[in-house]
Amino acid sequence: MPTKTNYPKAFSHIGITVPNIKEAVKFYSEVMGWYIIMEPSTVKKEKETAIGQMCIDVFGEDLEEFEIAHLATSDGTGIELFSFPHGIKEAPEFNPFNTGLFHFCIQDPNIEDLIAKIVSYGGKQRMPIREYYPNEKPFKMCYVQDPFGIVFEIYTHSYELTYSSGAYSK
Repeated sequence: MPTKTNYPKAFSHIGITVPNIKEAVKFYSEVMGWYIIMEPSTVKKEKETAIGQMCIDVFGEDLEEFEIAHLATSDGTGIELFSFPHGIKEAPEFNPFNTGLFHFCIQDPNIEDLIAKIVSYGGKQRMPIREYYPNEKPFKMCYVQDPFGIVFEIYTHSYELTYSSGAYSK
């Protein structure tokens, strides 16, 4: 009988739908410094290739084409950007209380400069920069949004380091 082993799975990538693929690639590569793995390209509905069939399986028979680009973070996590010709071109109202993806988080020790750059590219700072352990440890965080209305968080330190100290215990 096989041994059942539970282990933590690695995060591969996140897919983000944006209104304009070229503007999104520019923002995420210039502001976040993410590597462009595949420039924006158009994918058309077709059944002759594996990727074409996968797209039909995911998006259905009615979708004729869409744009896609692939980026990667410094740790190799993929960022898959999508733009659909008939999609709604604005982000839904921010509502973290509903079931679904709430946000993603990136890490940069220079949080102040990154937020300033996000704002200079048309994004927004949604709250003041906060410290998890004021006057004790330099762990900071802040929620922001990109120019397309997608909300995300910035940490100055790793997730494990921030929470292993018990951020909510005091």
